[in-house]
Amino acid sequence: MSWASSYIAELQAGRGVSFRPRGDSMSPKIRSGQLVTLEPITTETRLRKDDVVLCRVHASDYLHFVYAVDRAGRCQIGNARGHINGWATAVYGRLVRIED
Repeated sequence: MSWASSYIAELQAGRGVSFRPRGDSMSPKIRSGQLVTLEPITTETRLRKDDVVLCRVHASDYLHFVYAVDRAGRCQIGNARGHINGWATAVYGRLVRIED
C-alpha cells in the first residue's frame, strides 16, 4: 500500500483531501509538513505546466510538478529540484492550497 492510497481513494470518489506531506523534494514550493489541499481531477480539469498534482509514475505515487503536457493530455512529472520522474500513468488530484 502506498503512502497516498487513502488520499487517492478519496480523490477518486470525488472528494477533496488535505494532508501534510513529508520530505524536501518540493521545497521551497511545499515545505515538509505543510498542510496541502487537493481537488479531484475531473473530465473538465485542464492540467498545465507548473501545476502540482498527486499522481502515479512507474508504480510510485508523487506530489510533484507537471513539467509538460503532451497533445494526448499526458503529464510529465518532476520535483522542485528539476528531477524528472517520467510520464504519469494516472493523475488523481491538483493542489489548490498550501498552509502552515
